Amino acid sequence: MRYISTRGRAPALSFEEVVLTGMASDGGLYVPEEVPRLSHEDLSAMAGLSYAEIAFRVMKPYVNGEIDDETFREIVRDAYATFSHDAVVPLNQLDANHFLLELFHGPTLAFKDVALQLLGRILDHFLAKRGERAVIMGATSGDTGSAAIEGCRHCDNLDIFILHPHQRVSEVQRRQMTSVLADNVFNVAIEGNFDDAQAMVKASFADQSFLNGTRLVAVNSINWARIMAQIVYYVASAVALGAPQRKVSFCVPSANFGNVFAGYMAYRMGLPVERFVIATNANDILHRTLAANDFSKQELVATLAPSMDIVVSSNFERLLFEAYERDGEAVSALLERFQAEPTALADAPLARLREQFASHSVDDATILEVIREAHHRTQEILDPHTATGYRAAERERGDAAVPMITLATAHPAKFAEAVVKAGFPGVPLPPHMDDLLEREERYTVLPAELAAVQRFVAENRR
Repeated sequence: MRYISTRGRAPALSFEEVVLTGMASDGGLYVPEEVPRLSHEDLSAMAGLSYAEIAFRVMKPYVNGEIDDETFREIVRDAYATFSHDAVVPLNQLDANHFLLELFHGPTLAFKDVALQLLGRILDHFLAKRGERAVIMGATSGDTGSAAIEGCRHCDNLDIFILHPHQRVSEVQRRQMTSVLADNVFNVAIEGNFDDAQAMVKASFADQSFLNGTRLVAVNSINWARIMAQIVYYVASAVALGAPQRKVSFCVPSANFGNVFAGYMAYRMGLPVERFVIATNANDILHRTLAANDFSKQELVATLAPSMDIVVSSNFERLLFEAYERDGEAVSALLERFQAEPTALADAPLARLREQFASHSVDDATILEVIREAHHRTQEILDPHTATGYRAAERERGDAAVPMITLATAHPAKFAEAVVKAGFPGVPLPPHMDDLLEREERYTVLPAELAAVQRFVAENRR
């Protein structure tokens, strides 16, 4: 198994290299050179297996023997032993054929835990093998940061620096990051928005000279291992509902598109998926692109679903690479135009996307309405991101005979402000977090200036 860049100019890498590299040297994102297949028999044999065993079987072809099977099984088991539910990602039935896939039973109550509990362990394994240390630098709109910190706080060979937009994440999200006082954890509040933070991380990866030779590692969803780990819950949930004997559909609250792309990879591996529904908030570049072929940047809107408040969906590039039939030059040209001016996809790639994807956009007023409606119908309180998915699934589900699985991306307690605004008294944090709002915090506020951020990282790494 080799990995190639979506822009076609970077060298192909092994699994170990791609995990430690993150973004390709040509600015692209890595994808497998060939997509491994799961046969009808392979999928059928997963029925009734533990989540950890399904994860091992799904991910093994991507690891390609670069971690021996016994060690990789142990890494996978350890990663998912940190979840509070034995099923790891349980299904919750909402109506006759609509199911909620609860991805929030990890240490930080968000779907990012599924990948980052695994990625931290894989990184530490490879760095120990090489006798190296590395610096993790990441940007977060809320959930990635805390999940990355929890996944890496115990890693001997990593220092982690997470940038979040100052005063633009929920209090619970912020405290989940800033109350981790480990020696290798550094939180930076950027006086700007998520896209400012993301741009500085990308610039740092493009020119790492400020670290004087120390390796910089990505843990956001540009890292292929994040996508690889997320493929698993699509397979596990579909098999639990009868795949491969019948098709399923998925609805995914979407911002950076990594979560949806993982589902698409499960489909490419052989999972029978009828359709994917992309749910967005008012920051709707994905919906505008699919519905109106409007592939353009718009001003960021602060919403009740802050983890989806982004202007540019980085991982959409991976899907564009597939839609453009793996023509890296065409993808590069499209993204260059996109940076300069509003643009559009070519007709044939857009038609390919519309065959497998539908989309729906939800504003703040509708988010509150959906939280109330879903509780009335199911007695479940949804977080605002999952609420966008609930409404999109209802509007775009297609064939009612096909099970619809909506991904619940976060525990509602992480977004108590939205829940209270919807008319509820709030949602208590789980017992292991019930003192979160009283914990000591540690973070540094910096201007949205690349030089200031890089100087802080260089001076504070161990």
